[in-house]
Amino acid sequence: MIVGTVRETKTEEYRVALTPDGVADIVGAGHQVLVEVGSGVGSNYPDAEYREAGAELVATPAEVYARAELMCEVKEPQPQEYDLLREGQILFTYLHLAAEPHVTDALIRSRCIAIGYETVRRDDGFLPLLAPMSEVAGRMAVELGAHYLKRPGPGRGMLLGGLPGVPPAHVVIMGSGNVGKNSVRAAVGFGARVSVVSIDENQLRHLEDEYQGRIETVLASPHTIASVVAGADLLVGAVLVEGRRAPVVVTREMVRSMGPGAVIVDVAVDQGGCVETTRPTSHVEPIYVEEGVVHYAVPNMPGAVPRTSSRALTGLTLPYILRVANKGLAVALEDPTLRRGVNTYLGKITHAGVAESLGRNWTPLDELLPRG
Repeated sequence: MIVGTVRETKTEEYRVALTPDGVADIVGAGHQVLVEVGSGVGSNYPDAEYREAGAELVATPAEVYARAELMCEVKEPQPQEYDLLREGQILFTYLHLAAEPHVTDALIRSRCIAIGYETVRRDDGFLPLLAPMSEVAGRMAVELGAHYLKRPGPGRGMLLGGLPGVPPAHVVIMGSGNVGKNSVRAAVGFGARVSVVSIDENQLRHLEDEYQGRIETVLASPHTIASVVAGADLLVGAVLVEGRRAPVVVTREMVRSMGPGAVIVDVAVDQGGCVETTRPTSHVEPIYVEEGVVHYAVPNMPGAVPRTSSRALTGLTLPYILRVANKGLAVALEDPTLRRGVNTYLGKITHAGVAESLGRNWTPLDELLPRG
């Protein structure tokens, strides 16, 4: 199989879908890998390392798309890539289509087969290809919140961990999944006062056991959320519903109740955001102020640490890439974990959560796959 990757074109996205080590493993399995010139530069992987790993360096993304049967990327296709996709081509990337109707339309028009890293799901509900980026984003969220609480800038001028005789900042983490757990770890490490709000009682219990009274856990309801958010210094939005738009659980009124100079880092922005006042920003212009509160809402947060993120991503996607390349897509999709990741297939939406969030119809993948 011919596998391809191109330079990411989303604003300030420095990750790469395949590292040279990943390329070497794919080539070693008997496949051809096409890499657009400069794809790895942002992650400090020069073209020479790809060439040494056995890749063919290609001058343009158009040529990679034209020749590759399986395209591996980091982020959803950008407008300049829509017309490069073709019928039957496999696209393996983070899609987050619940917040991207235009991308969904492009995938449907192209009749490609789009597999979203974020919807590859094991039987136990774990999302193995989303997990590493969730861990990165969860830890970054607290670091960024600590930064934007400082002056100069619109933050209220607080040290997250406080000082002897001066109380620490109050950090509220909405959600107790992978992002939430990693935000808790970072916030506790900073010495902040930490409150975790979640609908998952079991996850809250595990956090209580792990942190032994160093955090406060709160079962989520509109009343409890409003109570804990009022006066908070930093709020991390870590709510995820796989494949669907994130529910808005923090209202504008709750944001206002935090007070001037507080900070919100809404990691859920790539699924639409869990805070009513969230709108997507970029690494170039990462923040805005609304209701007196600083908002950070960059959808591709892990792109700021591309070397770490790219290595983690390639290490976890590689077994699935090799399964598709070695066995063909039809056989590879016999694995239910990978099959759940298919968002569109030959012009049809095949993920119920995506369709529901966008108000579209969907077709179960089993009805579309070749028989026998």
